[in-house]
Amino acid sequence: MPFLVATAFAAFAASLALMLVGAASPAAAAHVAFAAGIMPLIFGAMMHFVPVLTRSGKASPAMLRLPLAFLASGVLVAVAFIQPAWFNPLVHAGASLAFIAALAMAAWIVRRGRAALGAPHPGLYWYLAAVLCLALALAAALTMPAFPAQRSALRLFHLHLNTLGFIGLTALGTLTVLLPTAVGQLDPDAAGRLRRDLPLATAGVLLTAAGAAWWPPAAYVGLVLLLLPVAILGTAWVVRFPRDMLRVHGAAPSLALALAGLLVLLFLSALHAQRRLEGGDAVFGFLLAFLLPLVSGAASQLLPVWLKPGLQTGWHRAARAKLGRFAVLRGLTFVAAGWLVAMGWTAGVWLAAAGLAAFMAQALSVAARR
Repeated sequence: MPFLVATAFAAFAASLALMLVGAASPAAAAHVAFAAGIMPLIFGAMMHFVPVLTRSGKASPAMLRLPLAFLASGVLVAVAFIQPAWFNPLVHAGASLAFIAALAMAAWIVRRGRAALGAPHPGLYWYLAAVLCLALALAAALTMPAFPAQRSALRLFHLHLNTLGFIGLTALGTLTVLLPTAVGQLDPDAAGRLRRDLPLATAGVLLTAAGAAWWPPAAYVGLVLLLLPVAILGTAWVVRFPRDMLRVHGAAPSLALALAGLLVLLFLSALHAQRRLEGGDAVFGFLLAFLLPLVSGAASQLLPVWLKPGLQTGWHRAARAKLGRFAVLRGLTFVAAGWLVAMGWTAGVWLAAAGLAAFMAQALSVAARR
């Protein structure tokens, strides 16, 4: 996991650098971050959380290597977007590898759920829905050459299933339990909320993706359905953890800002549906305003555990304090940068670059003192 965290932040940094020097379009730079950074990291995190959600043993050595297949797939796709001359063969090789790996991951999640000690935690089904969204998105990408007249629609379907489906469902399922863990308090309603909200969120993702591709009115219905779980989760946090979310330091303010960034971006996506926002800017804004505060906040809480598994000591507390220092300022920087970029002001990337550099320095300092 420390390796996957490092590669994710390296991919984020490369993506920002490509934007700052004008070497790639926003869509290409976003693919570098998504495919080579966040996708392998999400699957690595799932390997960590699924055994917890099912109260079972850790994954086998073969399954633990699966995120490396996603990393290889992501690198192929990232190179394809940077080198358009090799685009088709690299994209199809990367998408095919990721599609097979996603099906293997979905099958493993189902097996773990069936073998769980008692009923698995509802968060498991959010992960399964997210992985199936990714598989469907990859299938859409792979069928584009066979249906050239539908290429633009399939691209939109692929885009929304990746961002709102794979990443969004994974994030919402994880955030519901991660923020209470980060603040050291219980949320007794979390499991019930996850159970109730998954049908809404999944229907929202599918309607938004299909509507964006083929029938825009459906996308607005999907957007409303998807907004409901985000708003419900945010309201629950405001009621239960208001002081923790308003702190200057710690993982909680960063995770709360990630949810706020997602909420505003969902509203902005209506402008994208009306062609008032450029698609590439909207996607890159999603990366900055949602993914960066989310991943930095999650890493603040989990990286010490991954660096030194086992009994929690004073070192772990000090490492979390180091990683969470001035988290609210860093998170506000990411969210502001994402909103600016989504609105077409690409200079906002400099804000994100400054926040990312600060967090990477903190993470390197923690890793060096392991």
